[in-house]
Amino acid sequence: MPGDLLSELLAPLRLEGVFHSRWLARAPWAIEGERESCALLHYVAEGAVTVEAPGCAPVRLEAGDLAVFPHGSVHKLADRPGRAAVPLSAVLPERSPGTTRSIELGGPGPAAVLLCGGLHYQRDAASPLYRALPPVIVLTAPALAAHPLLGDTLDRLAGAWDPAEPGAELVALRAFELVFVLALRAAMAGRTGGPVLAALRDPAIAAALHAVQTRFAEPWTVAALASEAGLSRSAFAAAFRALVGEAPMRHLTARRMQEAARLLTETGLAHERIGQRVGYQSGVGFHLAFRQWFGVTPGDYRRTRREGP
Repeated sequence: MPGDLLSELLAPLRLEGVFHSRWLARAPWAIEGERESCALLHYVAEGAVTVEAPGCAPVRLEAGDLAVFPHGSVHKLADRPGRAAVPLSAVLPERSPGTTRSIELGGPGPAAVLLCGGLHYQRDAASPLYRALPPVIVLTAPALAAHPLLGDTLDRLAGAWDPAEPGAELVALRAFELVFVLALRAAMAGRTGGPVLAALRDPAIAAALHAVQTRFAEPWTVAALASEAGLSRSAFAAAFRALVGEAPMRHLTARRMQEAARLLTETGLAHERIGQRVGYQSGVGFHLAFRQWFGVTPGDYRRTRREGP
């Protein structure tokens, strides 16, 4: 991958902690969670689990399968499709980063053992490309077997866990972070995960994406990005839209606006200087572009973020 685009994709997330839990669920059972501000991982250590998410067909996870929700999307876990669900908040009202829980629920039927982890990150720091990842990525046991480090780490995490051990919180964060990165890498290698991951492994489109991700301040045009990709302008534009889901220049604008928002929040740089850093030579041009994108001026955005809710 040109310039290790996967690292560029994940590095800005600024993982802040992980809440993880081990579930022993006996049929009949079903749990439904709301959207969460974290990436979610569900690993089936024993038995089988059905995953249902809006707009997606139910997915059956067998022992050794892993489901990754990059955006913490709404979904339901159950022993079978269509089961009436209990809200997750009723079972786990508190899920603070750095804590762990063991939960038992359900009835007298077949059991499933499930490892769940929620990697909390700053949502504003997620790049436009990260936001384009699919709501759920499933890796089957055979796919995990092709990546021993990923499978071994999951097996160890699913085993006995003592949160009182020295450094346990940091170890858990690093272990789940490792699982998350390795899972995305495995999805790319296995030709799964939808169009965006296909874009990351496509040499031509990945080269353009890396340029947008790391060199967004340069005066890019569609023709210049096509040259970076080694494609004709028309072939590049069509392939980019098909894989990334939006036009190249809109993706570039999204990356520039993300960086501008970060600089407004975290630095005291003048607006004109921030505009130059993200590719706008005119302060007026930056002001207009920012207001069109966010619906507020750079000054209002900075004041709101610094004053807080």
